[in-house]
Amino acid sequence: MLDTDCYDYELPKHLIAQSPLPNRADARLMVVNRATGEIEHRHVRDLPELLRPGDALVLNNTKVVPARLVGYRTATGGRWEGLFVEADASGVWHVIGKTRGKLQPGESITLVNLQGRDDIRLFVIGRIAEGGWLVSPDTAEDSWEVLNRVGRVPLPPYIRGGQMLEEDRNRYQTVYAEVPGSVAAPTAGLHFTQGLLRKLKEAGIEICYLTLHVGLGTFVPIKTSRIEEHRMHAEWGTISEEVVERLKQIRSSGGRIVAVGTTVTRLLETAALDGELKAFSGRTDLFIRPPYQFRAVDVLMTNFHLPRTTLLVLVRTFGGDNLIKRAYEEAIRESYRFYSYGDAMLIF
Repeated sequence: MLDTDCYDYELPKHLIAQSPLPNRADARLMVVNRATGEIEHRHVRDLPELLRPGDALVLNNTKVVPARLVGYRTATGGRWEGLFVEADASGVWHVIGKTRGKLQPGESITLVNLQGRDDIRLFVIGRIAEGGWLVSPDTAEDSWEVLNRVGRVPLPPYIRGGQMLEEDRNRYQTVYAEVPGSVAAPTAGLHFTQGLLRKLKEAGIEICYLTLHVGLGTFVPIKTSRIEEHRMHAEWGTISEEVVERLKQIRSSGGRIVAVGTTVTRLLETAALDGELKAFSGRTDLFIRPPYQFRAVDVLMTNFHLPRTTLLVLVRTFGGDNLIKRAYEEAIRESYRFYSYGDAMLIF
């Protein structure tokens, strides 16, 4: 049994990055070597020389949707704020939200668009077991079209209290984002530019993509006293047969699988749970914690994570508990920038 308090640490508030660097690849990169225990300070732009020809860099091509919603209860005028979670095949939305009083089935919420004008209405169907509400938009438009018009970027609360600037529409999105569905960015991928991806390919490093939609659970700290008691959130992901076969070939040729982010790690490890990497499509609630044995990932690139989160547990499981604790202490001492818009580490 592992005490959740072991995954706590104190972080000076000024180290929480409020915006990314002008050039994404200029972010600092702490290089951590599990075999030697050495820690080196580099930059993300150095990746082409830090990795080896024949390695495979695996990226999550999910796209963050403008999921933060602002509006009011149509009947009372009471302010309502919420977050789009997902839509089903019939167009019904799952949202979470907060307002004074209690929403009732049958009432509606009027959403306010980015110009401050009333837009569509959401008719409340009822509560759902996982939390939040099922609502029916009064439009036949595609959900993504509606969200692009009325939604705000769902920044985490530690970045300006969650209030977006217009530039966050591009900054809180990877340059290779393709498949809409996330309510949070796969933040390790925010450091890549098209120029850096080109240099990596020129250096003989293969680029592969999978999709895992980052859900609300990524913000949720572990609230149980023991990490084993935490109920892991499920997220939808897919990795194709073609990518799986390519990764197998790379490994058999002596190359390494380099996972960019905890989302990529979770999906690759889910697809390899029976010992062999296989194509996968569906939801995963894999909680990677000690004494988990990694089957698919050889190298991990990741940002610095909040205390008492499943992300931090995953990273410390991969990198070794004492070594990653020491790395975090050094990152604070060396004034690394933390969390979504912050710096990164590369664990060999």
